[in-house]
Amino acid sequence: MISKRIFLSLFLFIAFLSCKEEKHQAVKSPETTVAENTFAKDNYTKKEVMVSMRDGIKLHTTIYSPKDTSKKYPILMMRTPYSCRPYGEGEFKSKLGPNKYLMEEGNIMVYQDVRGRWNSEGVYDNMRAYIPNKTDNQTDEASDTYDTIQWLVNNVENNNGNVGTYGISYPGFYATYSLLDSHPALKAVSPQACIGDFFFDDFIHNGAYLLSYWRATSVFGYMKDKPTTEVWYEFPDIGTEDQYQFFVDNMPLNKLNKFYDSTNVFMEQLKTHVTYDEFWKSRGIIQHLKNIKPATMVVGGFFDAEDLYGPFNTYKSIEKNSDNYNTIVFGPWSHGDWARKNDRQVIGNIHFGDSISEYFQKNIETKFFNHFLKGDGNKETGLAEAHMFNTGTKQWQSFENWPPQTTTKQSYFMQPDERLTQQPNRMIATSDFVSNPKKPVPYTEDVKVVFTPRKFMTDDQRFASRRSDVLTFETEVLENEITLAGDILAKLNVSTTGTAADWIVKVIDVFPADTENTEDVQDHLKLSNYHMMVRSEVLRGRFRNSMEKPEPFVPNQKTKVNLKLQDVFHTFKKGHKIQVQVQSTFFPYIDANPQTYVDNIFEAEESDFKAQTHKVYNDSSIEFTILK
Repeated sequence: MISKRIFLSLFLFIAFLSCKEEKHQAVKSPETTVAENTFAKDNYTKKEVMVSMRDGIKLHTTIYSPKDTSKKYPILMMRTPYSCRPYGEGEFKSKLGPNKYLMEEGNIMVYQDVRGRWNSEGVYDNMRAYIPNKTDNQTDEASDTYDTIQWLVNNVENNNGNVGTYGISYPGFYATYSLLDSHPALKAVSPQACIGDFFFDDFIHNGAYLLSYWRATSVFGYMKDKPTTEVWYEFPDIGTEDQYQFFVDNMPLNKLNKFYDSTNVFMEQLKTHVTYDEFWKSRGIIQHLKNIKPATMVVGGFFDAEDLYGPFNTYKSIEKNSDNYNTIVFGPWSHGDWARKNDRQVIGNIHFGDSISEYFQKNIETKFFNHFLKGDGNKETGLAEAHMFNTGTKQWQSFENWPPQTTTKQSYFMQPDERLTQQPNRMIATSDFVSNPKKPVPYTEDVKVVFTPRKFMTDDQRFASRRSDVLTFETEVLENEITLAGDILAKLNVSTTGTAADWIVKVIDVFPADTENTEDVQDHLKLSNYHMMVRSEVLRGRFRNSMEKPEPFVPNQKTKVNLKLQDVFHTFKKGHKIQVQVQSTFFPYIDANPQTYVDNIFEAEESDFKAQTHKVYNDSSIEFTILK
């Protein structure tokens, strides 16, 4: 076990309160840093209260109110499982609210430890299920939010009666939850990198278990029996800096049981519910987003390795089933980058521009909340329905819908000799590779001991294209640019000598040979012929027909496997090439499939892990959403 002091720094990383691990960060003068760190204490008063819910449970709530009491202010609230730290009315956060502009102009900022977490009472439930038509004292996160808002508007001085909620990642999930059975005072909600369903976000992707989240299970799985301001759980110490080798050595997954005992509730749930059963379905929130009333602004990053499913599907579900003001913003960000101050926006080796996060905070986020909380609240905000950053041209564009209405579907076929063409081949042929789960393909050339990695979302994929267990299909050099604007569907026709297999598809932008380096590129790399990953996704093959009812492959039988990749907005420029890679391991971002069918991956034995030959038939294709 590691010390609580070290653990806390790791915890703060998960809570998205620490700085990004990029090699180029904004440098501030000491004077600027001090001014920003003391602004909240100089201009706000702090109060801590326990707010009673309808069932009597009390939730720790921290309220920062402007010292200037000459006018009324809206309330901006974030509910979190990651703590309202620092505790104590004399201890202040260095930054309040979604961004510094909303802090400096004055708003009542509220933070709350959700039920069962940190200094709040009650029992925690990871992704607590929503209860429609609640009776008596039934509670869920919607009722807790409603009861909290009711208390705030009635008890906090100088509030103007308007409330907004926001949050990134898990707090983004609670922001989404506030939309259900919403309080009349709730006028504006911004779910950001919001979890939508744990079977498709974070811990599981299309049935495949994300090993990158294995250590984070500590955060969500260990319960506490009373309110606390101290850390009550620890991460397992894996004893190495080589994460790839650690997970190879601890394959199959049941070898990891020694690091977690049965008191970790969430780990037991993961090991028990290995299909999309009622346990997972009840905890999803996307299906409940109907007849939404508050204005919403969904925010995400195109290079978010953790939560892409949630933001896109939250926006699309609200758009389809509600008549409220609903907008979406996606930038060239990894998880939560838009809430940080980065003078240079860099993901991995790719520089996308300068002051992009500040532009969002000042000109989009602040404008959204001010319009609905301080303005007239009509739908004429001056903001676009969809404000999206083209990660190929490196420019913002606005659309009336997302995906844009001016798109069409276009298929490219995976041909022998590593060709990707728009013309199908009538001759039946296959591209074959041997997948060995005991020597899996790494998700990046530079595997480090981290939680969910970030930089790999734009990493150079040349190392993978040169492996024999990765199939590569590539267009000729493009004579005209092609812009993808929406989702991607890989339509694979495959076979395997085994009874189980994962299928990973990557879409890659191959740069021209004359591409010049920027200062952000790692020393051992060049942007000449760089293979930038634009999007990737996995499907555990057993779920190819149903997430509820998995089934084995029939050995050597041609089988259809459709894999949806999340939306992109990326222009492949003239002179570039479009590349598609297909593989069956992506380790240890995703656990290794034994390639022998077992009912429960957590109960697989070493003897189940076998090398198998996989075939991809040349009538396989990838369908892009092309902007006309």
